[in-house]
Amino acid sequence: MREEIPAKGKDGMELGTRRVYAVANQKGGVGKSATSTNLGIGLARQGRKVLIVDLDSQASQTVSLGWKQPEELPVTVATQLGKVVANKPIDPQDGILHHSEDIDLIPSSIELSGLEMRMVNAMSRESVLKSYLAELRRDYDVIVLDCPPTLGMMTVNALAAADRVIVPVQPEYLSVIGMTQLFDTVALVKKQINPALQVEGVLVTLANMRTNLAKNTLEILRQAYGGKIRIFPHPVPYSTKVKEASAAGRSIFAYDPKGAAAYAYGELVKEVERNGRQIGADVRAAKKAELSR
Repeated sequence: MREEIPAKGKDGMELGTRRVYAVANQKGGVGKSATSTNLGIGLARQGRKVLIVDLDSQASQTVSLGWKQPEELPVTVATQLGKVVANKPIDPQDGILHHSEDIDLIPSSIELSGLEMRMVNAMSRESVLKSYLAELRRDYDVIVLDCPPTLGMMTVNALAAADRVIVPVQPEYLSVIGMTQLFDTVALVKKQINPALQVEGVLVTLANMRTNLAKNTLEILRQAYGGKIRIFPHPVPYSTKVKEASAAGRSIFAYDPKGAAAYAYGELVKEVERNGRQIGADVRAAKKAELSR
């Protein structure tokens, strides 16, 4: 059973338990990196110490946080995971970058694509990322894993290391249908590798809720999954401000704090924080009950 560690904000107040979130969808262009950025920075604004890990060889997360030439960085996630695969000693803090909005980043680069092919033949290949993050979990209240747009080895590693999965999805029929494959992968990882893994919820992104297509697709989504999986109640609207914020290396909270997208991501942060508090309370109650027996 995964260890639950009480986490405290900057004011010293307990916020719940330390958690690792994987932001995943095998379909590209659904707002995974924007969601990872704004979830992470939104939680940092609530007092949590946050680390974002870019697991995509395209390095979209790294670029959108302001490091425009990731191939020039001396240490990336590929460097560290490569050492884990080769069973070489590592300094977990090596290569971590600090963003001005008070979050840390483990960057990515194109080298990660080559490493992923090497990992196929590695021992305990599904747990390479988990091994690397083991030393970092105690240093952060929240770790956000920005997954690549595939269900390959790196996404499986993220699911093996995560506590919760957040699934961004566009309100389009094919996007919703494609979620079945992702949930099948989550169920398989939960059964065979990571029994503690749970789906935190589905976040509708890039949404124009004035169109019938978006409204009908959201209804299909709720009918198909709403009884089993949380559908976050505030879709993130399609907004050029989100893209502009990424191009500027900033969160939507800093770039357009009064806009509709900032509101929606702020509500996501509240939902995640509320659930984290409840989980923390449940864990503490269970431990107290166990000790009193």
